Amino acid sequence: MLITAYSLNALLMFLIPIFLGIFLARNYQLSWRLFLFGGAAFILAQLFHLPLNALLTRIVPGLGADGNIWVQAITLGFTAAITEELARYSILRNNLREARSWKQALMFGAGHGGFETMILGILAALTLVNMIVIKNNPHSLDSLAALDPQKLALVQQQVSAFWSAPWYLTLMGAVERVSALTIQISLAVIVMQIFLRKNTHWLWLAVGWHWFVDAVSVLSAAHFSIPLTELIIGVLAVTSLTIIFYLRPIEPEEADQASPEPPAPVPLDDLHFNPSPDSLDDSRYTPS
Repeated sequence: MLITAYSLNALLMFLIPIFLGIFLARNYQLSWRLFLFGGAAFILAQLFHLPLNALLTRIVPGLGADGNIWVQAITLGFTAAITEELARYSILRNNLREARSWKQALMFGAGHGGFETMILGILAALTLVNMIVIKNNPHSLDSLAALDPQKLALVQQQVSAFWSAPWYLTLMGAVERVSALTIQISLAVIVMQIFLRKNTHWLWLAVGWHWFVDAVSVLSAAHFSIPLTELIIGVLAVTSLTIIFYLRPIEPEEADQASPEPPAPVPLDDLHFNPSPDSLDDSRYTPS
């Protein structure tokens, strides 16, 4: 039962972004190029995000694995926000100069969040495979005992928690990714306002919203149960959905093809009709 549930979770995490992309492409006639460049923005951000986190972990007190949760939430939330939003802005400014609409922002954001979700889905599948191997071969952990007994105890605890989880919790990864996708799309829509409204203040609004969401997520995971944490993230996703549709009216609509206007009526005063006597005679009805 758990293997099936974990497999379904990983599969959904991989497929949901693809189905979302298909939906957006068909309903709004959008190019998959937007989706791919959204994914490129995510990958570009990680090239700076991960090294920055590694550096700050060494120099910022309380940022390690056993550090202060508030320091972790604020610092790691900020590094994720600043790197991802700058990457998003950079791609839109330099590589997607033709993308300047609300609909295109949806596809771009779906690609950004979609690549992240698919990567996490692949990692979830690999984790399941590793856990199955460990479960079927307990001696596979013996090599860790010789290296680090504390690490062995931690791994054993993780394996036990993995196989004792209620089935419905195994699907929380997919549920969270739906919320995360919604949030990522809202961030793409916000960043798009930089170009639609010609105002860079929207970049910092995106950074602030991203920072807030990540910080709240980290704090919630540390203090609340998994279902309650997902509920809080769901509220953030609903707020993001509100942002998405609130900003929709400012989209520059594609110009409709102008229909030819009917000719202007000619004023009666401008009509000069002076019939001759002969023409009047010719117009009379004569029975045959």
